[in-house]
Amino acid sequence: MAARLGRPALLEDRVQRVVAYSEQSGAMDDVRRDSILRRHTVPEVRQWLRDAGIHEATEPLRTPGAPHLGLLPRVCVPIRHADALLGFLWLIDADPPMTDDGVAEAAATAPGLALALFHESLASGLASHRELEAVTGLLLGERDAAEQLIEAGAFPQAQPVSVQVARPRTAEPDDALRLALEQGLLALRRRLSGHHPLHLVRYDHAVLLTAGPPAPADDLHAAMPVPVVVGIGRPRAALAQAAGSYQEARHAAEVVARVPGLGRTAEWARLGVYRMLTRVPDQELHPGLEGLLADAQYLPLLETLETYLDLAGSAVATSRALRLHRTSLYYRLQRVEELARTDLKDGGERLALHLSLKLARLSGRYLPRDSHHSP
Repeated sequence: MAARLGRPALLEDRVQRVVAYSEQSGAMDDVRRDSILRRHTVPEVRQWLRDAGIHEATEPLRTPGAPHLGLLPRVCVPIRHADALLGFLWLIDADPPMTDDGVAEAAATAPGLALALFHESLASGLASHRELEAVTGLLLGERDAAEQLIEAGAFPQAQPVSVQVARPRTAEPDDALRLALEQGLLALRRRLSGHHPLHLVRYDHAVLLTAGPPAPADDLHAAMPVPVVVGIGRPRAALAQAAGSYQEARHAAEVVARVPGLGRTAEWARLGVYRMLTRVPDQELHPGLEGLLADAQYLPLLETLETYLDLAGSAVATSRALRLHRTSLYYRLQRVEELARTDLKDGGERLALHLSLKLARLSGRYLPRDSHHSP
């Protein structure tokens, strides 16, 4: 960003300690030089900038120069999330002054910088960037990552590990969403300090690791500022095996996101048939269903068929569940047999159709209107 704007940038936390700075280009003053050398701004300059309104600002603010303090004019971009002030982005506003477009471009970086400042705020025996790298490696199956975390005191050596994945229900992934997930996990980590929690926020989901049993899913939901679904992997005996639990938790979260009838939390061990289907290619469907899935007019037939198969082929239970007259039910099932070129009296056909519907749910090709279907 500094290179694009052609002027130096400096990032501070909320008490004006220097977090990061760009290479020098363009105008330089004593305050920037001293801040970089000392890693913080001197009290006189902090007071000057406070009087200029930086702590109350919610939008980019141009602060005046102060020759007696060795301070050139600056643009201050406050880094906030919701009502919380996390820090400040500073750019020298001289030789020449910044354009409005340049200020807007700097302001657009605020969500990403807020995420970085959240990482820096981690209270851990391991530096936040090192923890981030180690947890990332751990979930990729790198054994030395577990050793690094244990040696740093971030996780006990002789305890099992549990992994949970929280996935937003709706919003498209972006920096603001990642920041919300980060905020929720950090708040939960402070409450779970006795369980040696670790976490990682990826582009579309968040991961929580705890020593011993998993944290209560209700606590994870309550901590998140956005609605999420939660997948829970099976505990593993050692931290080095966390990648396996992570893969299960991620699959469980994906399933519960696509199957509303499962609620908002799913354990891998209790996914039933969906546990088996997560690794089956979605092209492996009953050939007779392809035409029904491709045409929205057949959705009521598919919903009827799924309910019928979920209820073990009981016409009485299916009629009751769908509030459908028995004659209408038989007509719909007959239409399915005709259109799908199948025979519902054949157990093998029923099994293939049933599995295909569940697989189509996971792939997003089948989106029933109701959530009463069981797994």
